Amino acid sequence: MNTLPEGASTVVYHTCQPTPGRWAIPPLLEGQVHVWFQDLALAASSLEKFTYLLSDDERKRAGRFRFLVDSVEFVVSRATLRLLLAAYQSLQADQLNFLVSEYGRPGLVAQAQDQPIQFNISHSSSLALLAFSRRHRIGIDVERVRHDFEPLDISDKYFSLSERAVLRGLRSELRHEAFFRCWTRKEAFIKAVGEGLSHPLNRFDVSLDPRSEAALLATRPNSREAARWELRDVVVQPGYVAAMAIEIEPAPASGVVTSSLNHQSIRPPQVQSS
Repeated sequence: MNTLPEGASTVVYHTCQPTPGRWAIPPLLEGQVHVWFQDLALAASSLEKFTYLLSDDERKRAGRFRFLVDSVEFVVSRATLRLLLAAYQSLQADQLNFLVSEYGRPGLVAQAQDQPIQFNISHSSSLALLAFSRRHRIGIDVERVRHDFEPLDISDKYFSLSERAVLRGLRSELRHEAFFRCWTRKEAFIKAVGEGLSHPLNRFDVSLDPRSEAALLATRPNSREAARWELRDVVVQPGYVAAMAIEIEPAPASGVVTSSLNHQSIRPPQVQSS
């Protein structure tokens, strides 16, 4: 359990079971963010049971993936999301209704009797992360660290001037990890903000040196926006990096809670993950 600055939430970490069923789901309290880890490779052995939890549209979508591994990741991560959301709202997984925001982001229609839940999900290779909060907008992103590309080339297209300068100043052996730390922190923030492709990645600066803590350093054109957010790394298994953005000020109440399911994320071609 980790404590954020005053006004933010307490983050509690949990591990999902690899088989769907009656999971022990602790209550999501006011002022908390729950982060769940799901091992997609381990859960793949129960693929049929996870598939049963999806809607007809989700099953069709799973069938359209070109590669089986991508379909498995989608099925398990989406079914896990349904299980957790249903548990938090005391519903069955098939009772959840999703809508799409004006920015093309899927979201959950809140039940009249419940306080809306903010949520976010990301998966890369065999790891999925799912984050939930009662009132704080949140964004989470995980990436498997790769070394089969030149980080400086991609950073010139997607990072801010200051981020590119920091990356170029690092020793070459640190640049790939720094690139992915920067990328996950930026992705987490734009997913939490909820504006998708309309929020340029070069409009804000994050820390990226692997030896420094996660931080939202600057936002433009409103420089005061940075103070409204907490950006932090999520400790994951070796070979991956992950980050989470949490809004310190609570989001306005709404009947529809929009949340990225990691399919509208901006990703360079060389760093694709579903």
